[in-house]
Amino acid sequence: MYRVASIGGDGIGPEIIAEGKKVVDAAGERYRFDIEWHDFGIGADRYLKTGELVTEEELRELGRFRAIYFGAIGDERVAPGILEKGILLRIRFHFDQFINLRPIRMLEGTATPLAKKGPKDIDFVVVRENTEDFYVGIGSRFRGSQKASLSIERELYHAEFNLDIESDADELAYQIGVISREGASRVIEYAFELARARRKKLTSVDKANVLSDIYGLWRDVFSEQAKRYPDITTEFAFVDAITMWFVKNPEWFDVVVTPNMFGDIITDLGAMIQGGLGLAPGGNINPKGTSMFEPIHGSAPKYRGLGIANPMATIWAGSLLLDHLGEHEAAAGVLHALETAISDGIVTRDMGGSASTSDVGDYVSQAIRGS
Repeated sequence: MYRVASIGGDGIGPEIIAEGKKVVDAAGERYRFDIEWHDFGIGADRYLKTGELVTEEELRELGRFRAIYFGAIGDERVAPGILEKGILLRIRFHFDQFINLRPIRMLEGTATPLAKKGPKDIDFVVVRENTEDFYVGIGSRFRGSQKASLSIERELYHAEFNLDIESDADELAYQIGVISREGASRVIEYAFELARARRKKLTSVDKANVLSDIYGLWRDVFSEQAKRYPDITTEFAFVDAITMWFVKNPEWFDVVVTPNMFGDIITDLGAMIQGGLGLAPGGNINPKGTSMFEPIHGSAPKYRGLGIANPMATIWAGSLLLDHLGEHEAAAGVLHALETAISDGIVTRDMGGSASTSDVGDYVSQAIRGS
């Protein structure tokens, strides 16, 4: 028996989470385990009624679970950033989910925009640092001559600036990226261990040639960690270059480890080369705490309730969740069933089919039970 928290969220989120739960339950039947779901009504609807994003009580309750299954966040009735930072990022930071895991794998039956590339060429994993870099929240906008003292809750970082602007008509904005040795070390170590379990190759992404202070530290930590893993082939890639190589030679990569900001960018590129956002899952992982699994696409509120949303990324995120719980055979079975549905043409219209959201969930569930 596994206890798992569920947050449907906004837009198409509740619909796709319902199909993901259906598939995970089918995997439980097939592979002999049970999931006890605990649903949380966190999202835009409640925020608009009560002004609550995530309460302290909910965070304490969520902390009792090893895994959270998350749908999508974002609503056109709420200003951008309020829900995303107040719910999604708050959960990530509160539970120190310092690893963002993004499998970039082309499933059989899908299409890629890359000419002459197929499933044998596109099969790698991006390990993105998830709690530092430009996401620590140090920044502001202001006018006039002011002194800004900057800090964040954990009091790990502090900076002071005297900023003189010529007139009140001028305005200045700043955002500061932060990387700590501890933060870089733990995610890079995770990436090395993952590479050791795969094809023993690890690529580190940075921009140390220009942003030499912040990403110079990242590169130093990577080089130090590499000495502990002589069996792993390592290399460095600047972030602008790796976008080119993802397109030209995706087969070159096995595991890629990257700071937060660059990871945010290159994983969307990875999603497109693997077949589109409708197929791209993500895991926000704390190996010793509460982790969260979600599709990487948005809430698509204009498609809410129409039954046409693609649930495959959410189902794949369910596979990551099962793998995290230790149900590795079941996780692989979910992916195989996804490939069966794709090969049989049971896909939503964004993938060229006519199946509804629930049709896909039903078909994948049946493929698991019948396998």
